[in-house]
Amino acid sequence: MSGSSKKAIVAAALGNAGIAVTKFGAALWTGSSAMLSEGIHSLVDVGNQFLLLYGLGRAARPSDDRHPFGYGKELYFWSFLVSILIFALGGGLSLYEGIEAVLHPPAELHDPLVNYLVLGAAIVFEAFSFTVALKEFNKGRGRKSIMRAIRDTKDPSLVTVLLEDSAAMAGLVVALVGILLGQVLQMPVFDGIAAIVIGFLLLGTALILAVECKGLLIGEGADPQVVAAIRAKVAADDRIDAVGEILSVHFGPNDVIVLVTLDFASRLSADDVEAAIRDLGAAVKAAEPSVRHFYVESVPVARTA
Repeated sequence: MSGSSKKAIVAAALGNAGIAVTKFGAALWTGSSAMLSEGIHSLVDVGNQFLLLYGLGRAARPSDDRHPFGYGKELYFWSFLVSILIFALGGGLSLYEGIEAVLHPPAELHDPLVNYLVLGAAIVFEAFSFTVALKEFNKGRGRKSIMRAIRDTKDPSLVTVLLEDSAAMAGLVVALVGILLGQVLQMPVFDGIAAIVIGFLLLGTALILAVECKGLLIGEGADPQVVAAIRAKVAADDRIDAVGEILSVHFGPNDVIVLVTLDFASRLSADDVEAAIRDLGAAVKAAEPSVRHFYVESVPVARTA
């Protein structure tokens, strides 16, 4: 999934970098708080995407003596940091700017046509970035709903880009409506209200990401379908009398550690058990490429009636 993640992140970063410059320019020219909030939003997104790329690089490092299972969880840490930045910088600054604009609204917005042009261009760029992220995300979600796939995914970087782009699209629409209402009704306060709504959008996005990354940092098990496939693969071996519990944990999007409790047939010698463990490990890793480490504990397993 890392190749898909990088493609989506790079596409989003390039688009947001150009959009951020134009949004800040429009905000300075027109005095729009909603446009300033959108500029902050895009700037934070660019910083976040570079952090995600950095996290992907750190997570790809090979294992060593200090980290025998590798550095895969670094991606979860950097993704969690991104959620904090979205909350503190994106959401916090947008709320502050919006509240200030509501309490002290300008008499009017200067040349709002500039805002419409910039927002229209931004919607086009964000739509492209969102399409790329959604396409890469759909490759791994199968028939699951988008919300279920977000809850189940083990790749927070791709989810982060998808949610950021979704929030960006929604924020652009909010900014457009706020500026339009302010102009049509001659009430610039709607511009500040739009900035507040954008702030809450970012806070909500940050909360979802923080919850997802927290679970991954603590240690989430493999998808139930993966566990079921491992159980079926192991149970099919005629050298196994019974399969006990299967414990798993993700150390990265495609880095799973599995421990299986097995009861081997009594006819097997020590050499036979060793060969069976080796064969099972190879078979499981071939069937489920995300399984990087496969361990077996040989103990008597209680049979169920």
